[in-house]
Amino acid sequence: MSEDPNRARTSELNRAVTFLPREHGATAMLFIPIACAAILARQWRWCEIATLTTAFAALAAKDPMVVLARQRFVWKQQHLETAAAARWLAGWVTILLLSGFVLLAAWPLKAIIAMGLGVGIFSGLAIAANVMNRQRSTLFQIASVVALTSSSVATALSATGAIAPWCLWLWLLMAMHATAGILVVHARLDARIALRGTASPAGHFRRAAMVSLIVLSGAAIAAIILGRGWLALALLVAIFGYCYDLRRQRDSAALQLPLKKVGQRALTLSFVFAALLIIGLW
Repeated sequence: MSEDPNRARTSELNRAVTFLPREHGATAMLFIPIACAAILARQWRWCEIATLTTAFAALAAKDPMVVLARQRFVWKQQHLETAAAARWLAGWVTILLLSGFVLLAAWPLKAIIAMGLGVGIFSGLAIAANVMNRQRSTLFQIASVVALTSSSVATALSATGAIAPWCLWLWLLMAMHATAGILVVHARLDARIALRGTASPAGHFRRAAMVSLIVLSGAAIAAIILGRGWLALALLVAIFGYCYDLRRQRDSAALQLPLKKVGQRALTLSFVFAALLIIGLW
């Protein structure tokens, strides 16, 4: 008896669906702090690998969880990707549990509980924001930045067994930089939409980006006063890069630049900022 062609096609589509992190900006915000903390720790412990796999699995699990939540609360009919989402989620949760057991042997219990609560709360927030189509909310974006850049703290704890002051400064400065970056990117997206005439320019993200640059400027002044020249330079480089981007957003020709190119420039700025931070915190 021949196989049902529709069933075969559905099975093939399910196998083709993958749930790997697709948001390159979020991936960078997660892994650049990990790399910085690993370098600044000046030592190595095997549980850093578990920190890396935990961070990656937690990020990757978000997309299948969103699909399953939409299937449960939004969609009226069964979607093809739902079965694949359930399988991928099971795989990511398995990696999370195995990595968690490794960290349980290396971290203090309080740190394990704090990390578990943090991952759980942020995952729930991310799922709710995506299901309600509120993922572009400014508050949610800032919460995402704080959560993703906290990977630096986890890495430092795995590498040294403690949370040193330099790690908290790294987390704070990385979060400030990433917040400004994501707001500048969203300001560009709003400007592109307005350029097409499909909506009036609201300017919310542009104003939020300007506020974030004022905050970075204050931090740069504080670094200069405290004699931390390299940290001040890192902040000034970020401020210059983002101010240049915001200025270019006034030019309709510059707004036609492909988003892939924009992302590459933002990633380059992040690498330069991270390198200067490492020098400043060394």
